[in-house]
Amino acid sequence: MRDYKQEFENRVEFIRKLVKESHTNGIIFGNSGGKDCALVGILCKAACDNTVGIIMPCASKRNFGSDYDDGMAVAEKYGIETRVVDLTAVREAELAALSSVTEMTPASIANIAPRLRMTTLYSIGGSENLLVAGTGNRSERYMGYFTKWGDGAFDFDPIADLTVGEVYEFLEYLGAPRSIIEKAPSAGLFEGQTDEQEMGVSYAAIDRYLLTGEANDHDKAIIDRFHSRSAHKLVPAVIYEG
Repeated sequence: MRDYKQEFENRVEFIRKLVKESHTNGIIFGNSGGKDCALVGILCKAACDNTVGIIMPCASKRNFGSDYDDGMAVAEKYGIETRVVDLTAVREAELAALSSVTEMTPASIANIAPRLRMTTLYSIGGSENLLVAGTGNRSERYMGYFTKWGDGAFDFDPIADLTVGEVYEFLEYLGAPRSIIEKAPSAGLFEGQTDEQEMGVSYAAIDRYLLTGEANDHDKAIIDRFHSRSAHKLVPAVIYEG
């Protein structure tokens, strides 16, 4: 098990130094009510008092229910300033405009919300001179389980090296609300969605593969397939250098 006391001190110092060197006024992050944003929010608030969490419900009933409640629970416990921006109407308008010129696929529809959320974070962050903190973990990154130019966009990510299991261990160490630690990981892209069900493999299996290189044939095939087909998300955009 990692030394989370030292981890906390190191990450807080990393964030504090980054804010100072960037000459920004603070930090902004998306508070979805999940484990990753909870950890990022706690770390950022410890490093910078002017840390702002934005709760951005977008059509999903869960966004207005348990996700909202859990996000507020973290914000209240750790004293994180929190604002709410309801993106439901924006999503509906965007979907209507797009549907008039193309036939939208389910995946494209699901990715609208994460991209609207990142637009919101950068709009507020740019207006108030705030750095945008990413909330993705190592396991999600390896699987490509994030939206390109959505939650995959950020100025810095203080937990990108942590597996899902390590994120949970860190939250346990920090005494995060049980509702955050015990809820099934979900991107909240549609009703009833959970990460593991959608991918077809557990985070425990993904973490084991990342940390030891071991996996059964079924899990390895899924992990390798996800990683291979999402490789384009992990490299800079292609540009002409003639």
